[in-house]
Amino acid sequence: MSILRVDTTTRMISFDCRTIACAIGRSGACSADQKREGDGYTPRGRWPIRTVLFRLGRSLPSPQLILPWRWIGTQDGWSDDPVDPCYNRPICLPHPFSTEALIRDDPLYDIIVLLGHNDRPPKPGQGSAIFFHIWNDAKPTEGCVAIARSNMDNLLPKLAPGDVMDIF
Repeated sequence: MSILRVDTTTRMISFDCRTIACAIGRSGACSADQKREGDGYTPRGRWPIRTVLFRLGRSLPSPQLILPWRWIGTQDGWSDDPVDPCYNRPICLPHPFSTEALIRDDPLYDIIVLLGHNDRPPKPGQGSAIFFHIWNDAKPTEGCVAIARSNMDNLLPKLAPGDVMDIF
């Protein structure tokens, strides 16, 4: 098992004897038990790396990638509505509850690494869509961890099932 260590104070990820600059939530970081939907905090904790989503036409998985992955398209979204029975899960658009579309005008979600935050089972209102994705010029996220595209392309082939992201 490998661990991606995210230092929320220095905004650096340590992995494989190197460090990578990252962005975190606009509000900073908080303990996982204090995380609330829409608060802009990145939840501290150790989150399993589940799978990778690639935007068709904008990204290609490396031949060395061993994490499970799938394509996303215009029908893909993520439920962020605490009253939705599908809260903090992938959904098909359109959807009768509040959602986040996974296809965006910017490149942030061209590659999405799904993290196991609040997902087994999800607790309504304790945070959804905490992803590891591409950043927008190091600008803060809504609670995710983000890095430059070139760093993501280099990092993904080194990750494997069972790896975790440790946010502290």
